Amino acid sequence: MPAAKRDYYEVLEVAKGASEDEIKRAYRKAAHKYHPDKNSADKDAEQKFKDAAEAYEVLSDADKRARYDQFGHEGLRGTTMHDYSHMDVNSIEDLFSSFFGGDIFGRGRGRGGSGRQARGYDLETQIVITLQEVAAGAQRDIDFTRQDICATCTGTGAKPGTKRVACRTCGGRGQVAQRGFGGMFQMVSTCPHCMGQGSTVETPCDACDGSGRTPQKRVLKVTVPAGIHDGQSLVVRGEGEPGDHNGPRGNLHIHVRVKEHPFFLRDEDNLIMQLPISFAQAALGADVEVPTLFGKSNLRIPPGTQHGEVLHLRGLGLPNHRSGIQGHQLIQIMIEVPKRLTKRQEELLREYAAIEEKHVLPQQKSFFEKLKDYVVGTQEEQKEKQQERETQQQEKDKKS
Repeated sequence: MPAAKRDYYEVLEVAKGASEDEIKRAYRKAAHKYHPDKNSADKDAEQKFKDAAEAYEVLSDADKRARYDQFGHEGLRGTTMHDYSHMDVNSIEDLFSSFFGGDIFGRGRGRGGSGRQARGYDLETQIVITLQEVAAGAQRDIDFTRQDICATCTGTGAKPGTKRVACRTCGGRGQVAQRGFGGMFQMVSTCPHCMGQGSTVETPCDACDGSGRTPQKRVLKVTVPAGIHDGQSLVVRGEGEPGDHNGPRGNLHIHVRVKEHPFFLRDEDNLIMQLPISFAQAALGADVEVPTLFGKSNLRIPPGTQHGEVLHLRGLGLPNHRSGIQGHQLIQIMIEVPKRLTKRQEELLREYAAIEEKHVLPQQKSFFEKLKDYVVGTQEEQKEKQQERETQQQEKDKKS
C-alpha cells in the first residue's frame, strides 16, 4: 500500500495563503537543501527532492492549487502532472531550469547548450473503472494537456520570418570561461545570457512568448486490459512531452483505480460475496439464483449446509491479466434467523424442537391473549366469591 502523500504546503514549509513569489523561493530553497549531490549519505534526500518538485508544480499552477485547496490530493485526480516517481534527478533539474531560467545552484540552464538529444518529460494521469470493466476490459478516452512544440515557430521560439541568433556573450558556445586564482586557472561555466543554449531570440514568437512550447490538448483512446488490478499503471509510450534537440518524447503513465462494488469483494482473481438463506433452505437444500458480473447464475445449496460455509461458482470470477485464466466466484452462506414468525411457523418449530428434545423458551402469549385471560380469570374469580357469599348466607339462615 503506497504511503500517504504529505501536504504540499508542509513540503515547501509555507503557509496556505503564501504568494507565488513565496512559493517559488520556498521551492528553490527545498530543492537546494535536498539535492542528492549534497546529501549522498541521506537515502531520503532524493525522495524529498522529488516531493518538493511535485509540490511546486501544483502550488504554482492556479487551477491545480485551487482544486488542491478545496479537495486535497483527491482533487488532482484526472489532472495531468509530471511523473516525478519515474523522473531522474537530471530531468527534474532541467524542469527546474524551465521554471527559473537557471539550475538549482543558479548557474543557468545548461541542457540546451550540449547539443545532445534529451528525452522529454513523462506525464501522469488517473482513471477510475468499475469491477465490470475489470472483468470484460474497457476502452477509455484520456483527455489531457501537455507542453508541446509550438506550431507557430516550430519550437525555435523566434517569431516567424526571424531566426535565433548566436549569443553575443558566449559566441554560440553556450559556455563562458573566466580566469581565477591569479590567472592560474580557467573556470568554465554555463553562459548566463543564453542559459547554455548558444543562441538567443531577438524577436520572440507571439504564440509561445519565445519558449518554443505551448500547452496543447490531446485525446487518446486507451484500452484497459481485463483483469487489471487497483493501483496498476498503463504506460503509453511517446505521449509525454517532446525532448530538447528533437529528442524522443516522454511517456504517459495512467494510474488505474477500481471503484468499490456494492457486494463483491476481490481476492486476486476471485470474487467473494455473502448470500443470506433461510434455515429451511440450509437444512433441506435449495436451488437459488445469485448475481454475478456476467448476469444471474443458478447455485445449488446442498442439504445440511452450515452457516459460513463457502460454495463455488467456477469460472465466474475475474480473468488473470497475464494468463487470461478465469477466477471463481466464492459464495459464503449466511443463515438468517427470522425476527417474526407466523403462528403456524412457531407451532411447527416447537414440534421440531420437541422431536429434537431440545429445551426452548415457553410459548409467549400476545397482548390480546393476555388481556382475554385476565378478563376471563377475573370473571371466574368474582363468580366463585359470589357463590361463597351465597353459601355463607344459606348457613346463617338455617341457624336462625
